Amino acid sequence: MLVGKKVQLTEIRPEDKALLLTWINDPKLVRQHGPYRPICATSHDEWFASIGNDRAHLHFAIREVGNDAIVGLLQLLHLHELFRSIELTVRLGSEAHRGRGLGVEAVKLATQFAFQDLNLHRVYLYVFADNLLAAKAYENAGFSIEGQLRDAAYIDGQWRDVLVMACVRGSD
Repeated sequence: MLVGKKVQLTEIRPEDKALLLTWINDPKLVRQHGPYRPICATSHDEWFASIGNDRAHLHFAIREVGNDAIVGLLQLLHLHELFRSIELTVRLGSEAHRGRGLGVEAVKLATQFAFQDLNLHRVYLYVFADNLLAAKAYENAGFSIEGQLRDAAYIDGQWRDVLVMACVRGSD
């Protein structure tokens, strides 16, 4: 468990499964990060059962300190041991949990874990260029914009630019 002042990153628990299915089937929430496609319970069950089976993917529940309820999901994906890099994704499920610094602290905890415990050099992520609040939150967590991919994602009937952001060990 990784513990900060506001949030803790924990294992994903069986009681989190239903809420995670609700989040992945919320079009408005999903379209903040990627294209929406409904996920059936069977596919979700398979994904849930696979958590922890692949060393290249780490999954964390975001919980507020002192509260066991899941408020978000943070994933470190595509571990590249040769390049010592990993991709970060984060999702806060409820509007009530956004804008309070929970995501920023969760990203900082995960980045620190990647550098100190996994001995990685680079943590990177992708964010829609028009998602200014998310990009600013990532900057507050120590990430810098490295580039912009034009018309890189087709979301809800329109093309969107994607920013590539990263935090490199020792660059702060």
